[in-house]
Amino acid sequence: MSENGHDEDSVPEAAAPAAGLGQPVPQFSVNVQFVKDLSFENPNAPQSLVAGKEPPNVQVQVNVAARNLMQDVFEVILSITGKASHGADTAFIVEVAYGGVFTLTNVPEDAMRPLLLIECPRFLFPFARAVIADATREGGFPPLMIQPIDFVELYRRQGGAEALASAPAASA
Repeated sequence: MSENGHDEDSVPEAAAPAAGLGQPVPQFSVNVQFVKDLSFENPNAPQSLVAGKEPPNVQVQVNVAARNLMQDVFEVILSITGKASHGADTAFIVEVAYGGVFTLTNVPEDAMRPLLLIECPRFLFPFARAVIADATREGGFPPLMIQPIDFVELYRRQGGAEALASAPAASA
């Protein structure tokens, strides 16, 4: 026994690896991330950029899709569309499909869909958000800073695992 009252060779139960229990450890890795599609429209320029107008009404839509590329390798696409308008006039439309290729090994089947539709888009979101902010800024508007998205709630609204078991995507 050591000074702290524990055998030096012993490992606390919480620190014992799952692999030591005969079960493989789940692993999650990001292979690549990329802009799959990007669009910015400013159909009423330069009138839409005139100073003195009140801020536009902005609506944001989010969609998450995942597909299997090969064993343990998946593509996840986070699509975000922002549309700003002044009354009936469109100020801008920005769309990004931001993707990533993820390798998920030793992940239990019941954890696969939540990992693909919650954790993967959560990882991709800050990058997609930056692309949108840059596109709107370059289009002559203040950067559109999309608020954080609760991907767990998005998953739940789509019916959780039951509704997604046969569908390849979740959307908001």
